[in-house]
Amino acid sequence: MQGSDLRRINCLDTQKIKEMNILGNEGTDEDTKEAIRGALTLYLDFINLFLMLLRLMGDRR
Repeated sequence: MQGSDLRRINCLDTQKIKEMNILGNEGTDEDTKEAIRGALTLYLDFINLFLMLLRLMGDRR
């Protein structure tokens, strides 16, 4: 997977979270769960992006 693919996935996940926030029920337990899922998704996207950068830097020997 290339860096552009990971950035695209990150943008798609961000857009999905924004849409869920617009359609969500504010203040409910389900809304809180969706917020946590969205934050975890973005966190994992950034970890994958960081790992991809480490792989690229490691190949420079």
